[in-house]
Amino acid sequence: MRKSPISLLLVLLLAAAAVPGRAQTKVREKDLNPRFQDWLKLTAYIIQPAEREVFLSLTDDRERDIFIDAFWKQRDPTPATPKNEYQEEVLDRFKFANTNYHRGTPREGWMTDMGRIHMILGKPVSIERVEAAAGVYPCQVWYYYGDSAKGLPASFALVFVQRRGGEFKLYNPLSDGPGSLLEDTQGLDLTDHPKVYAKIRQLAPTLATVSVSLIPGQIPYGYVPSPRNAIILSTIFDLPKKDVNTAYATHFLNYKGVVSTEYLTNYIESSASLALIHDPVLDMDFLHLAVTPKTMSIDYYQPQDQYYCNFKLSVSLRQGRTIVFQYSKDYPFYFPPDRVEAIRANGVSVLDVFPIAEGTYGLTVLLQNAVGKEFSVVEKEVVVPPADGPVRLTTPILGYKIEDSAAAANVPFKVRNRKILTDPTGTISRNDDAAYLVGLTDVPAEVWREGALDILVAPSQTPESPVTSASLRLADLPYAKTTAVLGAVPARSLAPDYYQMTFTLKDGRGRALATATAPFVVSPAEAVPHPVTIVRTLPDANSFLYFFGLAFQYDRAGATDRAGELYAKGHALRPDYLEGAVDYADFLIRAGRYDASLELAESLKDNEKFRFDYFLLRGRALMGKSEFGPAIASLLEGNRIYDSDTRLLNALGNCYSATGKKRQALDAFSASLRLNPEQAEIKALVDKLEREVREPAASAPPRPPC
Repeated sequence: MRKSPISLLLVLLLAAAAVPGRAQTKVREKDLNPRFQDWLKLTAYIIQPAEREVFLSLTDDRERDIFIDAFWKQRDPTPATPKNEYQEEVLDRFKFANTNYHRGTPREGWMTDMGRIHMILGKPVSIERVEAAAGVYPCQVWYYYGDSAKGLPASFALVFVQRRGGEFKLYNPLSDGPGSLLEDTQGLDLTDHPKVYAKIRQLAPTLATVSVSLIPGQIPYGYVPSPRNAIILSTIFDLPKKDVNTAYATHFLNYKGVVSTEYLTNYIESSASLALIHDPVLDMDFLHLAVTPKTMSIDYYQPQDQYYCNFKLSVSLRQGRTIVFQYSKDYPFYFPPDRVEAIRANGVSVLDVFPIAEGTYGLTVLLQNAVGKEFSVVEKEVVVPPADGPVRLTTPILGYKIEDSAAAANVPFKVRNRKILTDPTGTISRNDDAAYLVGLTDVPAEVWREGALDILVAPSQTPESPVTSASLRLADLPYAKTTAVLGAVPARSLAPDYYQMTFTLKDGRGRALATATAPFVVSPAEAVPHPVTIVRTLPDANSFLYFFGLAFQYDRAGATDRAGELYAKGHALRPDYLEGAVDYADFLIRAGRYDASLELAESLKDNEKFRFDYFLLRGRALMGKSEFGPAIASLLEGNRIYDSDTRLLNALGNCYSATGKKRQALDAFSASLRLNPEQAEIKALVDKLEREVREPAASAPPRPPC
């Protein structure tokens, strides 16, 4: 049973209310369940501000439990195993800190400086205690090995000092100064660094070196503590928050009403390529996309000795909070055992293409893998310029190869009979080509006759030193106001490095009209693994669907005239496509073209699958013509087939109200509100009708006794 007038290319999936960036109400930490307060204490030094913000914006304990699971999974060093070593280590450190560092302070052990360092770095390699040296405050020196990849020296020492009792405080040579380690500094010039150092060395020789530098054995010039000390401490405090992409947290919040609960804990980062390409045959713009998750789970199907993953791609375009287009596609992918190693190493890239109307949109691409319950999200702004706008270049797409494609279908990243093979990671080997695709939009004929497209490839660090360049005469290409240009530069001519490819559109006098750039990397490796592409194409014979999809977008954006033209084209191409006929007839009603809608609805009359749509459309069109009696009859016939459609019930209520049948109108509107209570206009009508029904009853004379 059809319950919506929207029957586009595929099933619409995303809820219109699920718009990323919606406002959230935060809960106060003290109002949380105590176990969640304890969790925030446990993670105080490792949680990032964005993660904390999202956690406090969740609305119930179940969501918080799921988020905590996702939080730890993002930090699991061995995600393929059931054990999360990092989570267990943090819990062990927390218990140790609370047990050992609470003495001499009213605070819990994890809140002290020693507790903080222990939570971040764990147990030191060794501890030196300077607690009996006269003239020096009690100190502890903790020694650690560092990791240069994380910005730390090979070894370093941290000093904790206990001044006049209480807890040990972390010492910073730069801000505290060596003199703060001395109990008595009377008569000592603290700015005379050599003398202060000599004093400490006299009282506690092993403390002297670490009093001026956190790197043991390193004596700074003039014994003046270097800013490097503060940098080391800052690096230590930031360590737990490095290498964690908080996108999973914001996506958790934004998509918790869209993505199934079991997926929310398994966010996978992904890379994406987008290309806006004009189709000169259909005379419409298409958005081509490729999404490549960084990792993916696969499973084994024993009956056919195959491995597989099962992706679902969901796409939505929105303007503000209005969803103007959305659809979903399934991408089952099966492969034999001998390809498992290559698939794991190379990954997969899911490709698709769809028509897109003029305008500026927020694009959301949601990719879910049923195996492993994983999801990825791509969010981009997409601008489709109007026809007859200024000359411009579209954002270039770079790939690693161009090959022929004679498929009679709209293949992603295909231009005429050639397509570019993309890799969203942007890395190619020296055996690949630096392939490119760039669109030229609204190019005047005179520019096409005399102009050129210059292409410059240069190391991104030194763009003033070009490695290779080329100039394409536009007159050598078939003329079109909007077209896409494919080409390639052999990567073997480029040394391994980071590059930038710059495109400049010039007129016949050499003046630059538009410029666009794209980065890429040439690897020193002879071969770079590229993802396996998964594609589901729409045959050219079904291109009429593109007109219906584009018409819906213009309709939602309020461009009624353009929507009407496209609906008419789609219907003319396939009059027997009844799903499209329903959508077109619905549009005609909303456009006030009631007779045209009635004529179109007749094509549905004898098809059992569309009988409900026939009566609904006919009833609404007749209501628009103020033929309320026949409209009521048609709507009642539809209601006998399916009695839970708010559009039908609201139309029926309006017809009854227009003919003075207020109680019947109330019954219809009330039934609609039971299905969807969030209908403000219908609520107002019900309130009005209830008052009108009550007032005549209150003023009527009493009935005489029988």
